[in-house]
Amino acid sequence: MGEISIKITISDRIYPLKVSTEEEEIVRRAAKIINERIKDYQENYAVRDKQDLLSMAVLHYATAVLRVENKVQNQDTAVAEKVEELDSLLNDFFSK
Repeated sequence: MGEISIKITISDRIYPLKVSTEEEEIVRRAAKIINERIKDYQENYAVRDKQDLLSMAVLHYATAVLRVENKVQNQDTAVAEKVEELDSLLNDFFSK
């Protein structure tokens, strides 16, 4: 599909972007979530500098991504171990 031009506002700044039509909703939701996180930090902490708020939001989401990647990697390893175990059992069964 084609690309479309959209404008996203993050922390009172407008960013023109070109995104695929499939990604538009995801990008808009991401901007909304980021703005909500920044608002939450503004309301709950004594931080007013936009750069600090953005940095805190980025750290929050980067940490979340790394946690998920680690969890997926651990699950992939567990699945691979189970597959190897099953393969070994089947090899033993069929070699008799």
